[in-house]
Amino acid sequence: MGFIHVDVGVSNPSTPDVSEKVTVLVDTGATLSVLPAILLERLGIPRRGRRRLRGFGGAVTRDVGTVDMYYDGVLGGVTAIFGDEDDPPIMGVTALESLGFEADPVSGKLNRVEMLML
Repeated sequence: MGFIHVDVGVSNPSTPDVSEKVTVLVDTGATLSVLPAILLERLGIPRRGRRRLRGFGGAVTRDVGTVDMYYDGVLGGVTAIFGDEDDPPIMGVTALESLGFEADPVSGKLNRVEMLML
């Protein structure tokens, strides 16, 4: 088993025709996704609040915003952390769920899942 990396498209929900591709590490232990602040700023993503988060180095506080994330033809609204320069780009579990995928550590791929309404 190894790490799963995928290419996702990211855009501002206000201007969905402008998007950028980013390679992210799929991390099912992370709740939220982390994207480089410079990328989110370039796309004009507004900062909508701050969250206290726990990482390997202890507790940190980061700004968050909402992005449109695209993967394999599927679009989802995702809460993203404005990552610092040293923060790796991550697709967290809420993004996986919003897009309807699960990580398969054996194949190293993302698989579509049936989403539940109830």
